[in-house]
Amino acid sequence: MDAAGGIVLLLAAALAMLWANSPAEHSYHALWHAPLGMSVGAFSFTQSLHFWVNDALMTVFFLVVGMEIRREMHCGALSEPRQALLPVLAALGGVAVPALLFLALVPAAELRAGWAIPTATDIAFAVGVLALLGRGLPPALRVYLLTLAIIDDLAAVLIIALFYSGGLQWGMLLFAALGLMGVYLLQSLGVRRAWLYILPGAVLWWGIWQTGAHPTLAGVVLGLTTPVHILAGRENAAPVHRVAASLHPWVTFGIMPLFALANAGVTLTGGAASDAPTADAASAVLIAISVALVLGKPLGVVLVSWLAVRLRLCTLPPQMRWSHMLLAGLLAGIGFTMAIFIAQLAFTDAALLNAAKLGVLVASACAAVLAAVVGMHIKRRSDQRAQPLSVAI
Repeated sequence: MDAAGGIVLLLAAALAMLWANSPAEHSYHALWHAPLGMSVGAFSFTQSLHFWVNDALMTVFFLVVGMEIRREMHCGALSEPRQALLPVLAALGGVAVPALLFLALVPAAELRAGWAIPTATDIAFAVGVLALLGRGLPPALRVYLLTLAIIDDLAAVLIIALFYSGGLQWGMLLFAALGLMGVYLLQSLGVRRAWLYILPGAVLWWGIWQTGAHPTLAGVVLGLTTPVHILAGRENAAPVHRVAASLHPWVTFGIMPLFALANAGVTLTGGAASDAPTADAASAVLIAISVALVLGKPLGVVLVSWLAVRLRLCTLPPQMRWSHMLLAGLLAGIGFTMAIFIAQLAFTDAALLNAAKLGVLVASACAAVLAAVVGMHIKRRSDQRAQPLSVAI
């Protein structure tokens, strides 16, 4: 599923690029700006189709991310502090170094709002590329990459909450708290049917949106509060496993490709920047994001991991070598979904946003190709070591 999901995501992004650069370019932008809403009596709520994809459907994506973090904290790679320490430190290095590299490369203060764009890792794409490499790599590498990507996503969520949610209306947190109380009430009553949580979840989503924070954070909150224990005699799997498993195909083959289709349509022609200073600024953003993702991510992951092992804070996972750590760092440079998502929050100028998206797409493609080349080289060397020596007589 991981490999297939990565392929579908790539095809959706390619379709968006082709559509946005075709003679039917106007229809691409018109579609995502088309109004879509509902009306009940005097109440009416209408937003663009782009809003429904980025702010509503992506909440389900963040819900699955939140449940993955909750599950790993309960019984996975994040449940044992010593086991989780290396990927946690590597993830922090993979966030800090690209951010610092981006800030070092952009010349103007107004461009530095995009510092968080190259800090994100796309879990589906990264694990999909790893899955396409097939067997021959240590199983610990996938666990390590998943843990690193989950911590990376958690960092991205915190960054969105702290740095891209300006002008908060704190009073509306009470409205959001009502939704969260409704969730806990249903849990205390032993309610396990997921659809019954839609109403309090919607209240939580609305409250967070009205505060000024990004409403998709509601998905993370709901994911982190999902029960991890089985209700005796009533279910075969805990809700955190069951709900995530049921949503995963919809997210992988529906929501994420739709997000890519709605956001990866970068216009390559037509002079998006109307003047030379804006064009220079757009070029600076594109270069900074590309360098930070392709070079900064693996540098941060490997450097911090090496320091942690050197200082004997932790050890390499079983059967993993430093070449595997480099592969994990390159895979972490595939930003795509989360990076484009943060770009939408960082830049309102169309030319800068266009450049940021293009930088993410180019960097993610380069990181994926480099990871595939390195991965095949590692597999080839492993196969050579595994072959028995023959002596000619």
